[in-house]
Amino acid sequence: MSLALSGESANVMRAEVIRDSRAGVADISKGLPRWSEAVLSLLGLVLLAPLIVLTGLAVAVSSGMPVLFRQRRVGRHGRTFELYKLRTMKPSTDGPQVTSGNDARITRLGRFLRHAKLDELPTLWNVLRGDMSLVGPRPEVPRFVDLTDPIWQKVLSARPGITDPVTLVLRSEAELLARVEGDTERYYVQELQPAKLKGYVAYLDARTWRSDLAVLLWTIAAVVIPRRSSEHTIDEIGKVAGPDAEFQAGFKPLK
Repeated sequence: MSLALSGESANVMRAEVIRDSRAGVADISKGLPRWSEAVLSLLGLVLLAPLIVLTGLAVAVSSGMPVLFRQRRVGRHGRTFELYKLRTMKPSTDGPQVTSGNDARITRLGRFLRHAKLDELPTLWNVLRGDMSLVGPRPEVPRFVDLTDPIWQKVLSARPGITDPVTLVLRSEAELLARVEGDTERYYVQELQPAKLKGYVAYLDARTWRSDLAVLLWTIAAVVIPRRSSEHTIDEIGKVAGPDAEFQAGFKPLK
């Protein structure tokens, strides 16, 4: 699988590969209606605005500017967009694009924000804009996307999301990557990402608006009442998003 594609090449190939091959990709099941996601994201931004502002001030005081982290990601049909998060790492353009739990670039406040998932709050703006959905495959950086791969074409036929069953299982993905000996990016590309893609496809094949709502509610529950994540093998991660799988220890299977 060729994964070394730049953001520019992703844009160039978008029309030639994704658009032309869309007819060959089976239609995915639809999740939550777009209008409901727009309403929920707008409501979330309004209600959480004080928390976002206070957390942003804490970022500025503790590690300076900028407050927001912006990064190009690959979205639906290969279109790239700018993802917004609260900054959790030292301002720098250097370093790997895969972040492990022991990454020295993560600030002290950033570790807390990542653990509590507060850094994700500005991403609701991406949902409101239509770049993302509340539930869907996590958006990837262009470098790790192969637009010629049928699996990627299937995954990119849906809007990327803030959460999904694979994300629930890999809530502690950074800690998993921190235990990798050797090249973290190589492990991610060769082992972890293919398993995640299988999980994304399994979920997209079976998704309904009810399953999306269930994933959203379980995500909120996992943030409000954190549970210790159980360890999963690579094979289990690839199957965990199936309709009969338990995607989080203690959670009921999706139906």
